[in-house]
Amino acid sequence: MRKVIVGIDIGGTKVAGGLVTPHGRLVKSSIVPTHAEQGFKGSYSQIVNLIESLIQDAGGKEKIVGIGMCAPGPINPKLGSVINPPNLPGWRNVQLERKIHRHFRLPAKVENDANAAGLAEALFGAAVGYRDVFYVTVSTGIGTGIIINRKIYHGKNGVAGEGGHISIDYHSPYRCGCGTLGCIEALAAGPGMVRRARVKLEQEHTLPTLLRQMSGGHLSRITPRMIEEAARAHDPFAESLIDETGFFLGVWLAGMITLLDPEAIVIGGGVSQIGRPLFKKIRQTIPQYTINRRFAVKTPILPAKLQKNVGVYGAAALFQTAGEEAERS
Repeated sequence: MRKVIVGIDIGGTKVAGGLVTPHGRLVKSSIVPTHAEQGFKGSYSQIVNLIESLIQDAGGKEKIVGIGMCAPGPINPKLGSVINPPNLPGWRNVQLERKIHRHFRLPAKVENDANAAGLAEALFGAAVGYRDVFYVTVSTGIGTGIIINRKIYHGKNGVAGEGGHISIDYHSPYRCGCGTLGCIEALAAGPGMVRRARVKLEQEHTLPTLLRQMSGGHLSRITPRMIEEAARAHDPFAESLIDETGFFLGVWLAGMITLLDPEAIVIGGGVSQIGRPLFKKIRQTIPQYTINRRFAVKTPILPAKLQKNVGVYGAAALFQTAGEEAERS
């Protein structure tokens, strides 16, 4: 096997790993449970064991370019440390880059998972051919990555790109987990969409919708997937929820276009799987809320390509050589 990069995507429930060529082709993948409930020692052991297995699959250390890792924030990419992610108990100011480098005697890098995913989409995925990209993942939360000249923009303190915590409605009754009212994450991420559905249905008891049946009459059981399925069955209320979500995202992304003037916007994550209705509303809304309408209407709004393995690709992208292009196969 020719030289490859080890990509490791660390999550609260699973650690995904893979071997990726410098041109972005995944040649081996594997998943292990994180064992987060066992604290730092248990989850760190899982990561080390997975890396060892992948190095063996590659044919030894001499075949490895480096070990790229991405993890949920907060991250300090300059120090290569994982600060205190809420879904990884016991991980507090862990010098992960240094620990992995010392253990394997191989180059190692650590990055915020949303930033890494954005870089992967720019180098290997939907935004190949573009240099300046704004990446969005809409799922349980909203994560973003700013890619400028095919490199992650970190800002002075390494924490730039937290676009999900920009408020678009400071009068909103919905408070984000970060404490701010009306963050786009509080309004348009999966839980926000579900919360808007539940509040509306609690206020209007006679409003007809398939969601009442699908949840067995227990509104607390409504999920983003239920909303998507009801909308596909042409349920007017579910369709209105998706339309409103697309509107919120469109208003927010219009501001990002005004600020960043990106060549392309890539949207991934579970909520993005709603597909055409969501993207259509986003595209319709953007020109109404940006100063650069003439340019905004020409900005591609692209569905993410690397949905399933984006974390592994993103971690590997940290070692991608400048100027190399993604393989088409």
